Amino acid sequence: MLRVAVCVSGGGTNLQAIIDALRDGKIANTQIVRVISNNRNAYALERAKAAGIEGVCVSPRDYENRDLFNDALLACLKEADPDLIVLAGFMVAVPACVIAEFRDKIINIHPALIPSFCGKGYYGLHVHEKVLARGAKVTGATVHFVDEDLDHGPILLQKAVEVREGDTPEVLQRRVMEEAEWILLPSAISLIAQGRVTIDDNRITHIKES
Repeated sequence: MLRVAVCVSGGGTNLQAIIDALRDGKIANTQIVRVISNNRNAYALERAKAAGIEGVCVSPRDYENRDLFNDALLACLKEADPDLIVLAGFMVAVPACVIAEFRDKIINIHPALIPSFCGKGYYGLHVHEKVLARGAKVTGATVHFVDEDLDHGPILLQKAVEVREGDTPEVLQRRVMEEAEWILLPSAISLIAQGRVTIDDNRITHIKES
C-alpha cells in the first residue's frame, strides 16, 4: 500500500481529483494518510475532513522563524510516514531538509509545460497571465519530482492544453486544471503505486510498460 501525504495551500481541487480517483478505482493500492496545509483556512482541509482523511495545518505564522517552521513541517511529514509526498498547489518552497529526507519521493504539479513558464514568480494565476502575455498558443501542465531548484526536478508526465482566442487567465487556468492537472496528478500517483517509475543516473524518468 502506497502511503501518500498531500501538501496544499488553497481550495484543494487537485486533492479532490486524487480523492475521486481513489474512490473510482483509478488509483489502486494507495492511501492518503495525511493532508497538510500551511493555511488553516484552506478549503482543502474541509475536503480532507469530508473524505475521512486527517488534515493538519503547519503555518509559518505559528513559528518565530523559517527554520522552526521547516523543522515542524519535516516532523509533521515524518510522523505521517509517507512513501510519497504530493504537492498539490502548495505555495511554500519545500525546505532543503524535507527534500533531503524524502529524496525522489516528492512530486509537484505545475500549471505549464516545464521548462517554459516556471521558476521564481511563476505560480498560481501568474503562470496563466504570463502565458497569455507572451502569446503562447499551447500551454499545459507538468508533474515532476522535486529537487532543490524550483520547478526543476525530473519530469514525470506532461499534457498540452490549447490556448484560445479571448482566453482570460481565469478561463485558461480552469481549462488547464480540467484538461491536464486533474488527469496528470492521479495518473502519476498510480504509476508510482504500480512501481513503474524509475529515475536514471542522468535524472531522466522512465515509465515501464504495464
